[in-house]
Amino acid sequence: MKILALELSTARGGLAWLDHDAELAREWPNERKNSGALFENLDAVTKKFGAPETIIVGLGPGSYAGTRIAISAAIGLEVASGARLIGFPSVCAMECDAHEYCVIGDARRKSFFFARIRGQELVEGPTLYSESEMKAKLDTLEPTVPSFSSELLPQFDRAVVSYPSALVLARVAQESQRSFHFPPLEPIYLREPHITMPK
Repeated sequence: MKILALELSTARGGLAWLDHDAELAREWPNERKNSGALFENLDAVTKKFGAPETIIVGLGPGSYAGTRIAISAAIGLEVASGARLIGFPSVCAMECDAHEYCVIGDARRKSFFFARIRGQELVEGPTLYSESEMKAKLDTLEPTVPSFSSELLPQFDRAVVSYPSALVLARVAQESQRSFHFPPLEPIYLREPHITMPK
């Protein structure tokens, strides 16, 4: 199976290709306002390997803009190639060897998200906490369970900076029993959208 994975939910963008004969991963600084690097890498990979049969997209939580760009690019490729399109939580594809781990992140508005992953499946969350609630939550974790964040959060000294991996996503796409998301794909939202009504 020819698999293309796209991951743009954090400050590190990634793309991976996986098939029976090749395994390739590319990463770059992911700026919210400039998605040129994604399309340059996408162009190079598709010219080298051809059309994918499966496209998997990391759905976050994280940068809505980055995740929406990845979803839009994947939809365009799906239409052009006839590939199967699936989504998967980015937090379930962290670069680590641990079977079980937690991911925390800044959810803005003085809140933070917490997610617990076991065997690359979401088993808790993502749930929103205040800073004090998050500190209490992290204090309850077993010492053997690592905690990751894709950004510096110095107030939580237990969190180690790590990023989701497009290559891990590509490998997950090979496993048919996974809890994939299917089109229409959308980013993982941590709260209901806030809409300001005109006066």
